[in-house]
Amino acid sequence: VGGSEVPTSSVSVEADKVAPKQKIRIKLRSYWVPLIEDSCKQILDAARTTNAKTMGPVPLPTKKRIYCVLKSPHVHKDARFHFEIRTHQRLIDILYPTAQTIDSLMQLDLPAGVDVEVKL
Repeated sequence: VGGSEVPTSSVSVEADKVAPKQKIRIKLRSYWVPLIEDSCKQILDAARTTNAKTMGPVPLPTKKRIYCVLKSPHVHKDARFHFEIRTHQRLIDILYPTAQTIDSLMQLDLPAGVDVEVKL
């Protein structure tokens, strides 16, 4: 039954389309939304000038940390202040990066309030 075999070359080509071998994943975190959006725009512009394919920015769930502080130093346990810190996150994938793409990303000067995590 020789006609039922699938050629292996077409399967490997389809696998390359689904999951690229080279990918840079950039995860941005910030407490302020305009700051993280501006940083995303800078990264996408730098990647697109080198003809790298980009995906994103994908907004990830916002993490909310709430701190509860007593108003009174002694009694009155019911009176409290609630403080909250929201951490906004974005995810950017750069597919098939070149050496020029990596150099242009290294030259970027992002604001101080943005945490950048890069995975290859």
